[in-house]
Amino acid sequence: MSEGMRARRRVLVAYSGGVDSALVARIARDALGGNALAVITDTETLTRREMDAARRTAVEIGIDFLVLPASELQRAEYRANPANRCYFCRQELAGILAPLARTRGFAAIADGIHMSDLGDDRPGIRAMDEAGFWHPLLEAGLDKDGVRALARELSLSCWDKPSNACLSSRIPHGTPITVEALARVEAAEDVLLDLGFRRVRVRHLGDTARIEVGPEEVPRLLAPETAAAVRSRVLALGYREAFLDPRGYRTAVAQTPAR
Repeated sequence: MSEGMRARRRVLVAYSGGVDSALVARIARDALGGNALAVITDTETLTRREMDAARRTAVEIGIDFLVLPASELQRAEYRANPANRCYFCRQELAGILAPLARTRGFAAIADGIHMSDLGDDRPGIRAMDEAGFWHPLLEAGLDKDGVRALARELSLSCWDKPSNACLSSRIPHGTPITVEALARVEAAEDVLLDLGFRRVRVRHLGDTARIEVGPEEVPRLLAPETAAAVRSRVLALGYREAFLDPRGYRTAVAQTPAR
């Protein structure tokens, strides 16, 4: 990957602060120094915790770092929350990063796509391919485990950070995305994170919040004292029901709460 970076001379990294893009940013910085730039878009779907963590990781890496304001919700196609919502998100991202790269003389926009991202229907990847993004991790044949192993070898503090999709992923397809819904989900997930849970999802199902944590953390979530505290604080945010899912975190967003 370092050779690919040096061959391109100047590389802009589409950065999120997760382990994938952080690894790309680290390799770019090591190979190119000041000719590498990590850019993150600050949108309504990015939590304040994730933004703060992204800043800290960029400082740790030592790469030049730029935050650009953006809004996926400006696009009606995105707000409608179709199954290919991520396509419109990545189109919006490309529409911001591509002109920046041209203006500043960057030869490539590198992202954190890797082998484990392939196989499913990934409209976001299709949009990035259409925009000409470079996938250095994919080119190197790395999957998620390989990414984490290399990040750990390079002493990146985020090497074991849980994967975390944008806040819109908590809202079932077909349910319109609003700023209010995103803010409520973020506040509800902050309740869990403040209690020390690492992998959390609050599924926004109308007036119901379906609360998921990592399977290994479920027993602690369901302990009576913790369960009562979580329900109380989540209901205070405006939900009428807070369902603690005993099955734990799953990638698919169900349309109704399990019983």
